[in-house]
Amino acid sequence: DSRDSISELQEWRPVVYRKCTDTLWLLLFCLFWAGLMFISGYAVVAGAAERLVLGYDSFGNICGRKNTPVEGANLSGLDMTNKKYVFFLNSCGLEIQSLKISSLSLCVSSCPQEQLNSLEDLQSFARNNGSFLCIYNLNVSNYTLNPKAAQLCPTLPVPPSKSFPLFNRCVPQNPECYSKYASVLISMVNEMDVFHRILSGILAGRDTVIGLSVLALAFSLMLVLAFRFIQTLVIHTLIALLVFGLLFISGVLWWLHYDYRNDPSTELETEKENVKFLLGYAIFSTIVTVVLLFLIFVLRKRLQFAVQLFCIVGKIIGRIPFLLFQPLWTFLILIVFWVFWVAVLLSLGTAG
Repeated sequence: DSRDSISELQEWRPVVYRKCTDTLWLLLFCLFWAGLMFISGYAVVAGAAERLVLGYDSFGNICGRKNTPVEGANLSGLDMTNKKYVFFLNSCGLEIQSLKISSLSLCVSSCPQEQLNSLEDLQSFARNNGSFLCIYNLNVSNYTLNPKAAQLCPTLPVPPSKSFPLFNRCVPQNPECYSKYASVLISMVNEMDVFHRILSGILAGRDTVIGLSVLALAFSLMLVLAFRFIQTLVIHTLIALLVFGLLFISGVLWWLHYDYRNDPSTELETEKENVKFLLGYAIFSTIVTVVLLFLIFVLRKRLQFAVQLFCIVGKIIGRIPFLLFQPLWTFLILIVFWVFWVAVLLSLGTAG
């Protein structure tokens, strides 16, 4: 009897003698959130994220709104309510000096839709569209008369441009200067052409990506249901599919790399970069395959524990089916958090 009572006490002890654990880490987590809220509040008060979103000129005026004068800055404090776009006077020759764009920028009411080749064209564009592309204190009638007009007006010829979505910058439509402008506009990345190709590829295949995502979701639900009835078969089938799938992918990547490398028609720089990418993917896939095969071989005797674990998971999901929606809530919460994170980051970046 005494042994039975002792065993019962030991069995129920975790339930009876509950207490708070990891108090130190909970305190550190609370301090982390307090610091996060402090930094967020400071960023909102001291930052000016609208300068990045709306854009601003070289004199401290934010485009698209009425501004207050900045002490010591000439031509600041102007009303730019009707001038929502940022225009760079040397749009095809943007350079970065001390993390700032060297070219002067102005707030304009519209971007030039056609190429402007002379000061007369600038004057005609200003009179017809009400968009002045020269320095604010230069009167439109003096565009062709002022001897310093060449320094106060944009570099000629002015390429046709179009407002960039969201950021309201006048982006030149000339292919020769587009890549340089894009590299400055988006995070000042040197390899913007590679990023642009990757992004274009993703957008071009968005229907395929969405379809594969829906298919993956359907297979996941089918696997969850299958785990409740045929756990052992499903686990061994998944392991076999994983092994053969990785071997097949590695083989295909090595074959494509060998085929492209020995193809005499591979002359373009883009095709040569594709060969390098294929080599990198093939090496990475081979390493992952070897590591997983080694782990499966070493842990082959522990597969029964995985079967038992999935049996328990299947019973839990059967009793609490709403657990299937947990990844969806986590995904939505993470989206909200990362939007908040980016907003704070932009505010900090413009807090001076």
